[in-house]
Amino acid sequence: MRLLSLATLYPNPHTPRFGTFVARSLEALAARGDWQVCVINPIGLPPLLYGHYKELAQAAQGGRENGVEVFRPTFRLLPGLSGNINPAAIAKSVLPLARSLHAAAPFDLVDAQFFYPDGPAAARIAADLGVPLAMKARGADISYWGQRSSPLRQMRAAAGRATRLLAVSEALANDMEALGFPPDKVRVHYTGLDRDLFRPLDRIECRRRAGEHFGFALPAGAPLLSCVGALIERKGQAMVIEALPALPAAHLLLVGTGPDEANLRALADGIGVTDRVHFLGSLDHTQLPVLLSASDAMVLPSASEGLANAWVEALACGCPLVITEAGGARELVRSATAGRIVQRSAWAIAAGIRDILSAPLDRDKVAAAVETFSWPAHAEALAEIYEEIVAPR
Repeated sequence: MRLLSLATLYPNPHTPRFGTFVARSLEALAARGDWQVCVINPIGLPPLLYGHYKELAQAAQGGRENGVEVFRPTFRLLPGLSGNINPAAIAKSVLPLARSLHAAAPFDLVDAQFFYPDGPAAARIAADLGVPLAMKARGADISYWGQRSSPLRQMRAAAGRATRLLAVSEALANDMEALGFPPDKVRVHYTGLDRDLFRPLDRIECRRRAGEHFGFALPAGAPLLSCVGALIERKGQAMVIEALPALPAAHLLLVGTGPDEANLRALADGIGVTDRVHFLGSLDHTQLPVLLSASDAMVLPSASEGLANAWVEALACGCPLVITEAGGARELVRSATAGRIVQRSAWAIAAGIRDILSAPLDRDKVAAAVETFSWPAHAEALAEIYEEIVAPR
């Protein structure tokens, strides 16, 4: 069977860490051998190329990547202004390519890797090609775009066209129902995990390796906290920094990049914890297990999530979580053996961290919280859902 997947969030040569979880999902499906996967990763560019858009334009090239055929057409956008019309612009750009690919080797299914802007664009493509449609919700596409009238209207129309709607957590499925998406179409489909990569490693050795590689001094016995996520206000890194004065010996590793970095650096300087906050930037996935295994806790006080991959990867490394009541948090932290779910405030975050530090958790029990997660299991579940869609045809 052949799948045409539309994904605006997908790794490219300019931003190789952008949407890696989408790529791993589709690569795992393709690796089964019973699905051929073709990805169209449309790249939005403004009329005048400036800043990183120059490099992004150069990255708009496709090829065969890890068993998946990838195409990267461009579409016109106005940064910060064209959100309501991006699905139409994407569909206009992608349709000629989709028709050509379908004529050469027909697709059995079109899917959208995000509800917005991918969903409405994919709905137009699926209708044009005359094939069924599936759409996946991951978090911000529901919590952010679902609060805006035009995107919500477009998503509801696309959901009406779709045969299946996927959600990365039960909590997100409930949010979708509250916004008017038909619950009878929804299936929960959890993320995957590279079990060979993400596993508990020797904590002492990992602390040494992390300090040496990234150039920070970590005193013996000093608590080490990690925070993995884009540096944006919604992820809540500012509150973790604000918690550090109440954790006088703790060091914090911030993994990720984003527009909030300058504000976070200024905050750390302003409250006198600059020497304990380490900005590591965007890292290759192979480096994360060392940092997570070295850490006493992974702290991510997000305002909203679906089910964060960073949560799953931290737990798999035996690193307990200190997170907020967001998305599928309680679908992973089912008991105190996996970490703490706290209120979204610096005080509560500090208290949750102190609770874990005062009685360190058994790392094997922490890792057991995600023992059922793997990319092959993820792909098997996805194949079953998709086969249900195409079987009646």
